[in-house]
This record gives sequence, structure tokens and C-alpha cells, in this order.
Amino acid sequence: MSFSDIVRDEHAALMQTYSRFDIAVESGREATLTDTEGKTYIDFGSGIGVNSLGYADPDWVAAVQKQAATLAHISNLYYNGVQISFAKRLCEVAGMARVFLGNSGAEANECAIKLARKYSFDKYGEGRSTIISLQNSFHGRTLATLSATGQDSFHQYFFPFMEGFVFAKAGDIDDLRSKAGGDVCAVMLECVQGEGGVIPLESSYLRAVRAFCDQRDILLIVDEVQTGVGRTGRFLACEYSGIKPDIVTMAKGLGGGLPIGACLCNEKPADVLSAGTHGSTFGGNPIVCAGGNVVLKKLTSDGFMEQVAEKGGYMRERLASMPNVREVRGLGMMLGIVLEKGEAKPAAQECLKNGLLVLTAKTLLRLLPPLTITYDEIDKGLLIMEAVLKGV
Repeated sequence: MSFSDIVRDEHAALMQTYSRFDIAVESGREATLTDTEGKTYIDFGSGIGVNSLGYADPDWVAAVQKQAATLAHISNLYYNGVQISFAKRLCEVAGMARVFLGNSGAEANECAIKLARKYSFDKYGEGRSTIISLQNSFHGRTLATLSATGQDSFHQYFFPFMEGFVFAKAGDIDDLRSKAGGDVCAVMLECVQGEGGVIPLESSYLRAVRAFCDQRDILLIVDEVQTGVGRTGRFLACEYSGIKPDIVTMAKGLGGGLPIGACLCNEKPADVLSAGTHGSTFGGNPIVCAGGNVVLKKLTSDGFMEQVAEKGGYMRERLASMPNVREVRGLGMMLGIVLEKGEAKPAAQECLKNGLLVLTAKTLLRLLPPLTITYDEIDKGLLIMEAVLKGV
């Protein structure tokens, strides 16, 4: 199909919920994509952080193909060895006790909300179900996770939103303390506010939140949907501050390109969800878990995380010296570029025209390259970025 045919059929068949760039991607290898017209692009977005191993990683492809030819799906009413091996390894790497597997970050956060509220209900009874989230946060697009999102722009159209969420100022421990009445069961936060503009929270603040939660028997939920799976140069971004959440949520890069969500917890709420209290038809699908096993194996191989941190530092240094760049912020290979002038979306469109895919977050350009991107691909992308920024 030609690009114009694809656009025509997309408008006819799909609800118009996405503002798409003018490109129809046909194939990819490593960190390079090819469109339907044969043009190639360096990808600094990796499907919004999903393609952690890039495109067509041979080990990942072989594992997925083998599993698809063996057992594509089986109900969670039965045991499945691939799912169990993945869950066991994920808990080990994350330092958690148990995991619930779903299909997306929003589902993982839904599970975290239910887990925290039932933990408190089981221990304290009714009336202790409020969750403190942070202003400028983003936790998903379901009704519950939108309700937990601390941005007014998302609180439109879909009324009534779910009750039981209050919002504290990010980075202000005194404000969080002031919002924590006797009805609070959990605090939910991102170590780096991704959709909010790639804003890292200070380690001192995160440690203060952890200590406060410990004092009050309030569960700490850390949303690592975008920051997890090695994105920041550590398996979890919370490792930088030395805190251990009670609940951590993951998704995006965990499946290497296949839909997955994971809600992990420590021993404290490990036995809270019993049979029938939560579930997911496709959660822990064998094919997804086969791909996830490859992701975990590669991420935990010697030197992999260090390479992610080094590549992120290399990109950050190069970007900081480019024209029209006021600030580069983030961790590892999760970077946000604040422009001196001009808007992010037109700059991203100009990058696309010149063979580079980038993302935006509010007024910033946002970069989430595949973790396996080569220095050659990085350099090619940065040359395009620099040329675009000169002309903005």
C-alpha cells in the first residue's frame, strides 16, 4: 500500500485518538527504521520506550518465533512454565517478592491501586483508601489511572473521575505530609516525571517520602513504566536514590516490543490479592514472556547497564553543546531537551523530514532510544538533531 492509501484507510477505520506524524513505518533493524517509501530513519524514540532491544534483535525474534510455534496462549487457570520462569527472574532482578502480569503500564498501575487499597482494608478496615499522587504526574489513561494523574489537562470530558486521590507538590515533602490524613493508604510517584516533562525528583526527596511512608504504614508505589527496564542506566530508576518501594510498576521495554505490564511488590502486600480479586485474560501470555526472558537476560549481562549509562552521558554531553539548547535533563537514555526558542512539535517534525524520529513531552523534545543503539546510529541521529536545532 502507498502512504496515501494507508492514511485514507486509517481515517476510515480507526478512531482518531492519535496525532500522527507523516510516516508509515514498514520495517526496522537495530535502531534504524524504513518507511513504505524506502526512506530510512534513526529512531530516538523506540516506540515510546518499548523497543528496548531495538528492532529485529535475532535472539528475541528466535525466542518469540519458537514460542509462537509451541504455545501461543493458555488461560491463567493453568500453569505455564514460560510465564513462571519470567516472573521468577523478574522478581529476582527487581528485588521484589511477587508479581502480577498484565498487558500495559496503565493495567500495572490499576493493579497497584487495588493492591494498596486492599492491603489497607485488610489491616485497618474501611475508610483508609486515599492515595497521594504528585502534581505533574502521569499514570495512564484508564479512568482510575487518569484520576491518579496530577495534570488538569487530563481531567476533562470523562466525568465523574474516581474519588480517593489527592495531589501533593512534587519535591515538597512538607506539602506531602500535610496531605496525609488518616485516610491515606499509599503514595504514588515517578522518580522521573516523563510525560510531565522529563523532570527527575531529587534523591533526598524520595528518601524522605520513603521514611514518611514507613512511619505511617503507608505503601510507597513507584511507577517505573517509563523509567524501568534499564532506561536510566539502572534496572529501576529508584535504585539511584537507594529506596525500595513496596510496589513498583513496569511495562514498555519489558517485553521488547510485545504488550506487557507488571505490578511487583515486596513481602508486605505479597499475599493481599487472592483468587478472584484480580485477573487478566492475556496477562503473562507465553509469547510475551518468551520475549521478556530475552530482555531480562540481555539487560543483566555483564556491562549492559553501564553501557546504557555511558551512551546516555555521551548523548547528553553532545546535546548540551548544540545551538538552541537551554537544558538537557533526565537520567541515562531518558532525556529531555529544553529549547531556547521555538516549539518542540515543529522541531520533531523537522527531525522526521531529515531522517530522525524523536518524541515530545510538553514543551520539550524527548529522547528514548533503544538501549542497544550503536554509537554510529547515535552519531547519525545527533548530526540530524544539530542541523535541525540550528534552523529552529
